[in-house]
Amino acid sequence: MKNDTRFIIMIIALIVALGGLLMGFDASVISGAVKFIETDFSLTKLELGWSVASLTLSSTLAMMVAGPVSDALGRRTVLRIAAVLYAISAIGSALAPTFLLLVIARMVGGLGVGASLILAPMYIAEIAPPKMRGRLVSFNQLNIVIGISLAFFTNYLILQWGKSGADWALNWGLDQHQWRYMLGIETIPAVIYFFGLFFVPRSPRWLLMKGQYEEAVKIMKRYTSEETAQAEIERIKTAMQNKTKKKEGQFSDLFKPGLKLVLLIGVVVAVLQQITGINSVFFYAPMIFEQSGIGTDASFVQAILVGLVNIVFTVAALLLIDKLGRKPLLVVGMAGITLCMGLLAYGFSSATYTLDAPSIGGLPAEIDQSLLQPLQGQTFTSDVDFKQAVEQQLGYETFNTYKSQLITASISMNPTLILIGILGFVAAFAISIGPVMWVLFSELFPNKIRGIAISVVGFINSLVSFLVQWIFPWELDTLGSATTFLLYGVFAALGLIFIIRVIPETKGKSLEELEKQLTTS
Repeated sequence: MKNDTRFIIMIIALIVALGGLLMGFDASVISGAVKFIETDFSLTKLELGWSVASLTLSSTLAMMVAGPVSDALGRRTVLRIAAVLYAISAIGSALAPTFLLLVIARMVGGLGVGASLILAPMYIAEIAPPKMRGRLVSFNQLNIVIGISLAFFTNYLILQWGKSGADWALNWGLDQHQWRYMLGIETIPAVIYFFGLFFVPRSPRWLLMKGQYEEAVKIMKRYTSEETAQAEIERIKTAMQNKTKKKEGQFSDLFKPGLKLVLLIGVVVAVLQQITGINSVFFYAPMIFEQSGIGTDASFVQAILVGLVNIVFTVAALLLIDKLGRKPLLVVGMAGITLCMGLLAYGFSSATYTLDAPSIGGLPAEIDQSLLQPLQGQTFTSDVDFKQAVEQQLGYETFNTYKSQLITASISMNPTLILIGILGFVAAFAISIGPVMWVLFSELFPNKIRGIAISVVGFINSLVSFLVQWIFPWELDTLGSATTFLLYGVFAALGLIFIIRVIPETKGKSLEELEKQLTTS
């Protein structure tokens, strides 16, 4: 194997694979913990949502400063800091004695997520050979979804270890503190990532920014010939000199009349990617599946399927985006999201809840069955009404502790519809607006304001993601599962109309052609 190939593989392993994996893992590992922290800390639904969404809030703030900070300290240095933040967050979350400290620990991890989200692909783009740059940067997105899938898997594994009754599991407290281990296990890859970064060179483009010409050439020669390295260095230096002479775009330029169309498309797509509920699924998957009455273990297994489907269809999107184009993928994907959300709404709306004598008798012994006698034989057609009635009889703490068992004992519905709806939704998202959004952002905006514009629409995207994650438990509790997914479906349907009527196809067109087509002077 050639030295240049070995070097590229090292970059993938240490920066893309582990950095992207940590980002996906840290963001979604909370999905397995929410069931337990809700009862341990006696949280309201909005507090539960805050425990999930707080990471997104702090990651949004980190994204705004990660670039300038890395310009001063270097990409590699800030990535090391991010690795430390991941480890602190994992340990702090696992040991948190109060809800406040748990949220603080999660927000510390969010700072690492935000920094990695910006700097990992930036570093790879700056150091990869031109012919491999697109593939390697795209690979970062793939490893994020692998991290999401891995989080679902480790959550299930820890849950099963806790129930195994093995001496080692009891000695380690896995039967009592599953959620703490779910959040704490991230310490291991975070430590590996931190030390792995010591074997990664500094970005040659950053070194050139700092005037360290000889070291930049030395690094580039590791994966290409000396002649090619020198030519690339000279090209980069020329580009940097031209950039300093060129007048940069300002924030106010975004609101010029000629940019009205591209700004509208950017904002709508940024909102649409999140308001259709993708992070409700990624961050609350076991909770959603439990609503269909399949029980805790099965809900964690089905969450693993969510991660696997996400991986498969993300790969499909990467393979098809330049063959079929951006708009066809968006149309097919958004139509799929609309249909799947309709299926979920139908599935949950058709559910009924009845606690008869056999189902009450089969509940855990810790539940005082006499308290449920007034509800025996009653049939509820609304999950909200059923939960409120049972909680009123048992009390908040008992109801939330055994909510999964109570739903399983009483519900009558087809859980397969829910599984098909969720997996179909994830597939439709992963092959369309999930990855396509970022490609569109890189193509829509004119060169002069591209950096500012992507920062703005990226901020809007993160803000909507935060709001969706925060209020999702409240929506389920107040509006019910059927209405919540129906709302997501309505947003998807409106988005589909917008995509068909407004968004142009950008495949095969140069950035200059698109700028001429979409903007007016």
